[in-house]
Amino acid sequence: MLVTTKAIVISTIKYGDSSVIAKCFTASDGIKSYLLRGILKSKKGKLKIAYFQPLTQLEIVANHKNKGSLEYIKDVKTVYPYVSIHTQIDKSAIALFLSEILNYSIQEEEKNEALFQFIENALQWLDVHDEIANFHLAFLTNLTKYFGFFPEIKNIHKEYFDLQEGQFFDHNTLNECIKGENLTCFKQLLGIKFDAQNTIKLSSQRRNEILAIFIQYFKLHLQGFRQPKSMEVLHEVFK
Repeated sequence: MLVTTKAIVISTIKYGDSSVIAKCFTASDGIKSYLLRGILKSKKGKLKIAYFQPLTQLEIVANHKNKGSLEYIKDVKTVYPYVSIHTQIDKSAIALFLSEILNYSIQEEEKNEALFQFIENALQWLDVHDEIANFHLAFLTNLTKYFGFFPEIKNIHKEYFDLQEGQFFDHNTLNECIKGENLTCFKQLLGIKFDAQNTIKLSSQRRNEILAIFIQYFKLHLQGFRQPKSMEVLHEVFK
């Protein structure tokens, strides 16, 4: 079936000498993987490797057989040309990190319009703003809403947060919990909008600790989730 849809590039893997497999999150069908034959050598074809940098926002015309196999793209164009994400080192580091996060967390071949719009809008916000040191933390916080494990906040005043249960308690539990200053910062991030993320003042060490907490939270709630390799790059960029 021929489909025209928006798509966000999640990852690419070299296939053979000249081809690439591109994993994309599509507005129409969720996660899809496309075989881009000869794209690394072709100079005349419609498909160029530049279209498939991490998190590029595209409109594609693709043949979807929906049989769990590789699909094929017939035509492609950029729908939102980034101004700064692929040229500024701090934003490139965030983009690389978020592409890994999404690669490990979105698995479904099914439409999820709300999640697609969230990612699309978040990336466009990142592209046009400069105060972004806490952006990835705000992104992860809000992403939990779409995966169904946003922290239960009715007891947010309590002094411990159980990562396994996703709830606040007034005592330490048998599970891994956070408390103290890390918990205070964690609470500040819950439900925060991107425009307000920079009002939270964090040292680089505290930011790294909060990030590690979120990664552990995702590991506990998403099967197959792994720690992104690009975390070290983020630590270097936001010292």
